[in-house]
Amino acid sequence: MEVLKAAVEAMAAGRQAALVTVVDTKGSAPREAGARMLVFNDGSSTGTIGGGAVEHAATKQALQAMAEGRPRRFSPHLGKDLGMSCGGSMDIFLQPLIRPPRLVIFGAGHVAHATAPVARQLGFEVTIVDERAEQATEQRFPGCRLLLEAPEQAAQNLDCDDDTWFLVVTHGHGYDLAVLRVLARRPWAWLGAIASRRKAATFRAQLSAEGIPDETLARISSPVGLDLGARTPAEIAISVAAEWVRTRRDCARVPLPLRDGGRDA
Repeated sequence: MEVLKAAVEAMAAGRQAALVTVVDTKGSAPREAGARMLVFNDGSSTGTIGGGAVEHAATKQALQAMAEGRPRRFSPHLGKDLGMSCGGSMDIFLQPLIRPPRLVIFGAGHVAHATAPVARQLGFEVTIVDERAEQATEQRFPGCRLLLEAPEQAAQNLDCDDDTWFLVVTHGHGYDLAVLRVLARRPWAWLGAIASRRKAATFRAQLSAEGIPDETLARISSPVGLDLGARTPAEIAISVAAEWVRTRRDCARVPLPLRDGGRDA
């Protein structure tokens, strides 16, 4: 149970780790099926599957599983493969612990309300940022973290990294620009903002004049979403979700903006 508790704590802290579990043994082996250990990305570990050569080899396998982001099986013969005196074999399953991607939506209006449940279905951990308490409610955004704070201030204070996704759909263009101004200088995996083509061009020109590099501006998705002819909040949510899927699947990004951006309220 201590290993499982450590795994839960690692995921909550965003610490990369892999759960190593003995699923079967044959002959003489140092631990039985069900033995576990947790390996962190710095090579440290907690728990044990028997120590010695098998644990050293499993740690290397766990680090490779983390690097690839995929589970794997490792079935060494303890004598022939690892030079251990036990003489049996172990079947070991290694599962990288992957924290759900975090999506922060700035704005709690109609588009956010339509988009948040789709994002959760796609596996995102969703945070809603809006200082309007009557909009950012648990009833409107079940299962989401709510941050009642001015968007620009929240953009400055939020913890974020290269795996954080941002969607900017506030209730005013001025708020959108203020948030983009902050986020453009912070790390992120994806950043999108609702806007018409004209407004998106204005945003880029303003940010460029403030020193945001062209390569950063090129990464910002605005107008956001694939060109599906979306008009309603539900349609916009689908177009944005489609772009997320395309981005996550590493498909080539071809600029296909919405025909007429829209404004959240």
